[in-house]
Amino acid sequence: MSQCPYSSNPPPDGWHNAELNFSNSMSYGDYLDLERILNAQHPLSPDHNEMLFIIQHQTSELWMKLMLHELNAAREHVHQGQLQPAFKMLARVSRIFDQLVHAWAVLATMTPSEYKSIRPYLGHSSGFQSFQYREIEFILGNKSETLLRPHAHRPELLKELELAIATPSLYDEAIGLMAKAGLAIDPERLALNSKAPTQHDPSVEAAWREVYTDPSRYWDLYQLAEKFIDLEDSFRQWRFRHVTTVERIIGFQPGTGGTEGVGYLRKMLDTVLFPELWRVRSTL
Repeated sequence: MSQCPYSSNPPPDGWHNAELNFSNSMSYGDYLDLERILNAQHPLSPDHNEMLFIIQHQTSELWMKLMLHELNAAREHVHQGQLQPAFKMLARVSRIFDQLVHAWAVLATMTPSEYKSIRPYLGHSSGFQSFQYREIEFILGNKSETLLRPHAHRPELLKELELAIATPSLYDEAIGLMAKAGLAIDPERLALNSKAPTQHDPSVEAAWREVYTDPSRYWDLYQLAEKFIDLEDSFRQWRFRHVTTVERIIGFQPGTGGTEGVGYLRKMLDTVLFPELWRVRSTL
């Protein structure tokens, strides 16, 4: 009699031909280095809820590592005028932000009294000090040399961020690409110091208006513009969910890193990464 396909009994040769002996080969845990990852959580308080707080932030940092991997590659592709690969990478970054938006719902299960039990153990540590998040902002054009200072005690990280702030942003590279395509960009904008934050430029807005007015002529730039909008849309949603979660847990208390907490985060909601792409929508 043939074995029922839904039987829970394994076939006599093992488990559905799955490899079961890893004494001389690489296993799943070996490949992912899970021993180190799963032993990287070191709660400082006796409170049960600190594990949630640690894992929430560690997983966010892992996603940010992937974002940096994609954004750096996308910037290089835009610089080379190879937009098709960049589209896929930018779409992936947008979906990572979506993932991080949903992750706030897990942290939101922490109540104010639960957070109060672990807060004294956090010292002045804060997500404000995330060097990966800062590098993401620099790549996207939101630059500030003042924000290098929290990393001065880590020379290797400071060096990485100094390079990031001095390198043209992803948006700078796109503007340069528009100029190469024959669109009229103010030479002063093209020569702008790479350490400067992105600011609205009338010539850039006019160039994007031309792209949106004639998509078939500038099809790749048109698609790039929409990838940028999609990315910033997802970034804004992540920031908003961050503010809401923090207010839900600590109200308007100051942050552990010294900022005014929710007040500071609300101000950050006003940051616009690609100003001309948003403003051009009002003039089409």
